Amino acid sequence: MKDKPRADRRTNPLTRDVIVQASVEILDAAGERALTFRALSAHLSTGAGAIYHHVASKSELLTAVTDEVIAGALHHGDDEVEPEQAIRAVMLDVFDAIDAHPWVGAQLAAEPWQPAVLRIFNRVGVSLEALDVPEGFQFDATSALVHHILGVAGQYAAGARLTGPDADRSAFLGAVAAQWATTVAADEYPFLARIAKMLSEHDDREQFRAGVDLILAGIAALR
Repeated sequence: MKDKPRADRRTNPLTRDVIVQASVEILDAAGERALTFRALSAHLSTGAGAIYHHVASKSELLTAVTDEVIAGALHHGDDEVEPEQAIRAVMLDVFDAIDAHPWVGAQLAAEPWQPAVLRIFNRVGVSLEALDVPEGFQFDATSALVHHILGVAGQYAAGARLTGPDADRSAFLGAVAAQWATTVAADEYPFLARIAKMLSEHDDREQFRAGVDLILAGIAALR
């Protein structure tokens, strides 16, 4: 009589897409440190060797999952909207992806020329071309918008490292604001002392949108 298959082994095919999706689940639940090939093997009920057949290293895996999230955020087309609206949509879509998956911020900030960043850069650049930005300014204008994204990505990554993946960002900012209010000397840092309260009350997404508005206003002057 043949042995029965083990209940804890997977029966459906293991693919790169399945591995990427499982990695996203682990990263969302517990952050980058929790993503190991051992944890992934347990999550997928398979052996590490089967995973290595599809992904050679953790670095390659993180690049793949980051690109998966960003590609998903940018999946909709922008042919039916004005170029400036398309740029705003791209910027906010990426912001929302980072907000939903803070570990994405760490990956975008760590490797500026990975596929996910190139994907963002190209989408923004194509929209700027359609906006009739002079060719000599297109690279600088696109860079300014992408660096705005990477700046936010770095902030979210730092927050996630300090507080963990399940932390409340509003509570985190409130704690920082309280620390500023008690430790920042008004005579030495008058601006920081004045805006400390605003730090805990501001909306991250609206502040990001305001930054996009400022950059686009500068780009409009070039035209």
